[in-house]
Amino acid sequence: MSETSKLDDLKIDRSDSDHERSRPWWLVFLLVPLLAVGALAYWLLQPPGKVVVTGLARTTTLDGGQTVLNASGYVTARTKATVSSKVTAKVLEILIEEGMRVEKGEIVARLDASNVRTNLQLAEAELKAAASALEETKAQLVEVELRRDRTRSLVSEEVLSRAELDRVRAEFDSMSARLARQREEEEVAGRRVAVWKQQMDDTVIRAPFAGIVTTKDAQPGEMISPVSAGGGFTRTGIGTVVDMSSLEIEVDVNESYINRVRAGQEVEATLDAYPDWRIGCRVIAIVPTADRDRATVRVRIGFDELDPRILPDMGVKVAFRDEQVEQSGASAVLVPKDAVRTDNGTDIVFVVTGDHVERRAVRLSPGEGDEAVVLAGLVGGERVVIQGPSDLVDGDVVEVTQP
Repeated sequence: MSETSKLDDLKIDRSDSDHERSRPWWLVFLLVPLLAVGALAYWLLQPPGKVVVTGLARTTTLDGGQTVLNASGYVTARTKATVSSKVTAKVLEILIEEGMRVEKGEIVARLDASNVRTNLQLAEAELKAAASALEETKAQLVEVELRRDRTRSLVSEEVLSRAELDRVRAEFDSMSARLARQREEEEVAGRRVAVWKQQMDDTVIRAPFAGIVTTKDAQPGEMISPVSAGGGFTRTGIGTVVDMSSLEIEVDVNESYINRVRAGQEVEATLDAYPDWRIGCRVIAIVPTADRDRATVRVRIGFDELDPRILPDMGVKVAFRDEQVEQSGASAVLVPKDAVRTDNGTDIVFVVTGDHVERRAVRLSPGEGDEAVVLAGLVGGERVVIQGPSDLVDGDVVEVTQP
């Protein structure tokens, strides 16, 4: 073999290598669209986020003592009455309007008394006739008594027979009995007059106590009755009077938590109408009976100081305090109670972060009502799930919607 052929054998043939190196470029242009289509298909086939409704966690401050129980109820009046009549009659005049203050015994309405007045006049005439008949009988009895005495004297002188004396005595006894009967008839007539006078007075309706008129339920010309009658066309009340000095709060506490309530316990109340106004209160009494259907016990709470802004039937939330546990200045977070779930005995909430949820364990203050007091695990301003699927887990993608 010549040296030239040996050198040719040592040369590297680059023709095939250059050919192989030029092939991947067209493959790249083919794979890029395929990858884009695959990514789009993956995104379209990915399961949608779970639909949830969220609520805002807001910060509050605990002061004076630790809240051991929360509840909700209403403002009620211990002294409240629907003023009605004792008789069925037509309304002639209404002297009250809503918001008016009335004093005890003040006239609030007048009823038609024409029939009662006629009967009263008849009874007074009967009484007068009975009194006249009584006076006549008294005069006759005096005359018979004198005749009896004269007859007794003549019989003793044997001028008249004893039979004449017996006749006069019988007449005297009969007249005495008539006089007694007529005295009773006069008394009956007098009592009948008193009855009609009472009915006459019943046509004037008066306020049973001092208070504020909250409703006006009748108008002049309508019929009013102490009982419902007339197929719904008869009123049963003139209006409602409330003694504003008797306002208090009534709440129903679950019997499982009633052991945290005691008479005289400090309570902080917040009216739904004035959520930023904290009202000092005290427990008046725990009603000694339970509602078996709802498993609750009613608690009466009195205001430390009344205010004109407090009105009957207002919604109110209360927090029962434990003065022995000082926690002045401590902060807590309020969330809707529907946001709290229980997982294996642990209270949890789901916090929405971006488009997914985060499972959080929280520590709650015992209580009732529409909001839960979170002592640890949340900060104010975070949004929590208040409505969502029951199979929600940590990291789930969610879609937030309005309630």
